[in-house]
Amino acid sequence: MSFRKVFSLPTFFSMVLFVALLGNQFAKAQNQDSTAVSISAATDSASTAAASPAIPTLISTDVDTTKMSWNLGDGQGNKVEIGKAETDYSAAYKSFAYYSLLFFLFCVFIGIIGKALRAYELTRAIQGKTEGVNWNRIQGVLFAFALLVGLYGAYWSYTNQGSMINHTSGSVHGEKIDFMFNVTLVITTIVFVITHILLFGFAYKYVGSDKRKAYYYPHNNALERLWTIVPAIVLTVLVLLGFFTWRGITNISEADQKKALNIEVTGEQFKWTVRYAGSDNQVGLRNYKLTTPTNNLGIDFRDQKSWDDKIAGDIVLPVNRSVRFTINSKDILHSFYIPEFRVQMNAVPGMPTYFQFTPKYTTEEMREKTNNPTYEYVLLCAKICGSGHYNMQVKVKVVSEQEYQEWLVQQPLFYNDDVKKEMQAASQKAAAETNKMAFNTK
Repeated sequence: MSFRKVFSLPTFFSMVLFVALLGNQFAKAQNQDSTAVSISAATDSASTAAASPAIPTLISTDVDTTKMSWNLGDGQGNKVEIGKAETDYSAAYKSFAYYSLLFFLFCVFIGIIGKALRAYELTRAIQGKTEGVNWNRIQGVLFAFALLVGLYGAYWSYTNQGSMINHTSGSVHGEKIDFMFNVTLVITTIVFVITHILLFGFAYKYVGSDKRKAYYYPHNNALERLWTIVPAIVLTVLVLLGFFTWRGITNISEADQKKALNIEVTGEQFKWTVRYAGSDNQVGLRNYKLTTPTNNLGIDFRDQKSWDDKIAGDIVLPVNRSVRFTINSKDILHSFYIPEFRVQMNAVPGMPTYFQFTPKYTTEEMREKTNNPTYEYVLLCAKICGSGHYNMQVKVKVVSEQEYQEWLVQQPLFYNDDVKKEMQAASQKAAAETNKMAFNTK
């Protein structure tokens, strides 16, 4: 059975009526549910009020209570009807059935228009007029209209939403990434505009016609070379640009690594733990077997490099100084992500990763540049790591070198009194077990 015959069957219109009734019943059910909820809430509040001690109602003497709605009067002896609450259909308008019904009715509307046009063509055929609606020309006009709307949509997107992808980079290497991104964006935009003008323009100009025959053009070596070589060159340039940019960011010499400020960040569900290297600029060793309630990172305090390591709630960085992050994970895969610095690196369990960069602007300078007095750098997790994923946020503050040194002095040590007591107790326990074994041996 063809699609055209379906519209002429009474069954089709019965289906439309059935769907409409079904949607109406669904809307009523939604309203009944909301009414039941409101009634139950009112009942609960009434029972609560009955259980609580009576509180005398205070009524101002400036108010004429005879005109209140609960007295059913207007003060002149005439009854006043209490207005009924309007039915709330908002739940029905948000339902799937409502929008399904709208889409179905839209399809019916298009079908009716098609039947009307078909009747128009049959009428002209009966009158001996062979020329009907030129659907090919209509299709070409629709393609041209779609081209204009699409190009305007792209222009609107660039002018109104382009600023969302053009934030000032807060790091030195971020400018290279932004340059690479802008080059890619310009090239792809040019290709997008040219190809769509050709695609929709040809569809408009060369519409189907009985007056001409399509030219058979099976092959052209020059065109094949053109659209193979040009994209290959463009893609090669983009790939090499990305490769050298990434290599310049990640391929850090050992001398530069030693000069950088060392900070360790460990991710877990659902927080980041920040550890700053002490005066030796080296973080101590870690071993997951040493993890305890007082040593949540499993730091090996037998390594003296860990004795001056400090814990911090926020991340504070000195401006124009290279910073090297050691990134770990205690449980699952996380992602160390600071978008303003163009920094992103996976935190992998059992395998430390690294990212080194140089902050370029302090937080105050970025607030001035963005004209936002509450602007903050923020460390996020770019992996959906569980239900509390959104909580993995740490404020990052960039300050001057002097402010950084003053802040660092105030931060507590990991190797605190609680840890020392725990280590001492563990040492005494181990010594006792050793002596017991020696005594049993004798």
